[in-house]
Amino acid sequence: MYNTDLPTRAELPSTGKLLRSTLMAAVIAVALLITVVLPAEYAIDPTGAGRLLGLTEMGEIKTQLAEEAELDQANDQAMAQQASQPSASQEIVSDRQPAPVNDAVAQTATSEAEIALQTANSASASDPVAPSLEDSDRVMTDASMALAEALATEEAASQTAQAEEASPWSDEVSFTLTPGEGTEYKLTMQEGAVATFAWVSEGGPVNFDTHGDGNGNSISYEKGRGVPEDEGELEAAFTGNHGWFFRNRNDNDVTIVLRVGGDYGELKQML
Repeated sequence: MYNTDLPTRAELPSTGKLLRSTLMAAVIAVALLITVVLPAEYAIDPTGAGRLLGLTEMGEIKTQLAEEAELDQANDQAMAQQASQPSASQEIVSDRQPAPVNDAVAQTATSEAEIALQTANSASASDPVAPSLEDSDRVMTDASMALAEALATEEAASQTAQAEEASPWSDEVSFTLTPGEGTEYKLTMQEGAVATFAWVSEGGPVNFDTHGDGNGNSISYEKGRGVPEDEGELEAAFTGNHGWFFRNRNDNDVTIVLRVGGDYGELKQML
């Protein structure tokens, strides 16, 4: 069996060569750190090479997702504490339209007016001592006014019902986010319930995360980055809170208008 000969002292690299190789490797490592690693992982690009290579955008996405994940985790912890130690109820944002006037009320009022009119006519015809012309006119006038009020009430109820049928939204909320600020709105929903929604951002696009949580469950329905508006349906995968987290990544304030309708309990601001 042949063993390789040991190198002679002359064949070994000198101390100077080792130092030069180590220094060169360190310079290459620092260059890669500045031009590749920092832009791709932390969106730090002091040379501008990372943006040319498309690495800075990758780092920005990673940083934003990490920040939003931390915020979601903090929100989940806060909700868990609230569940274990009941505190003041969350702010409820609701502008539900007033309930329509019951048609039965209008019909009752109309019937009462008609009965009053019929009673006046019967009294005039059957009373052996006929009332005076002035008293008869007064009774007729009162009955006519009651009938007119009943008709006006019925018409108002009909107009209110038509107005509610024309608008599909039950709640609408508007809020402003400063640069870097985030907030969250959620609907209380039963499993399988479907809610419709539409939101628009005025002043610039925003990042959003449509998700749900409750009773130890959590789900992410959709995420978006730099989106100016969105609409559609949200079907609850389980009983709990389901909604949207918004964050403003612009250099200016943005105002978001959120409208919701359909099958849900209430709209709540969570953050």
